[in-house]
Amino acid sequence: MIDKTYSKHDLVHIINSLNLPVVFNHSDNKKTIQDKIIKYYHDDTDDSFNEDNVYDITNKNDLFIYLSKSNPKKIINVKQKNDIMNICKMIIRYCNNKYDLNYTTYKNIQDIIDDLNYIRQFGDIPSVRRCCNLINNCPNIKENFKPLISPQVKQQLLEKNISKKTIMNCLTIKRGKFILDFEH
Repeated sequence: MIDKTYSKHDLVHIINSLNLPVVFNHSDNKKTIQDKIIKYYHDDTDDSFNEDNVYDITNKNDLFIYLSKSNPKKIINVKQKNDIMNICKMIIRYCNNKYDLNYTTYKNIQDIIDDLNYIRQFGDIPSVRRCCNLINNCPNIKENFKPLISPQVKQQLLEKNISKKTIMNCLTIKRGKFILDFEH
């Protein structure tokens, strides 16, 4: 029932983020965890999830529909990822060279647009997001490119941005009597 593209780490993350009543050890292997999730599915426990979660799963049926499909984070193989990374390198080179086609292997702007339309579906890859951000500043291309990002990666990026925010010390004014002592 559970697609083979889910790793042990993925299954543990799903269990923890949905607060499933599935007890597992870190010494359990992938097959054991899968069996425990399937056993949970067949239990007569409450099948609704009250919390908002990154997977947008609301009940047991949604969970098993999600798990029966291939893992959205593992949709490309190594060869495809290398091709995507090469495209990203060429687009980044185009952007870093002030949007001049002479420094790339592209013949025209339409080739760049075609490549961007292909790679933007892999928005979980940081280089793809960078390409889209850089190309949106291009004066030769009017179209705006937004990468497709999975809910899990959106949540991770949001948490990362929140953790980057620092608290600025600011001026505080206190009124009252103060004694300043200057010793030599």
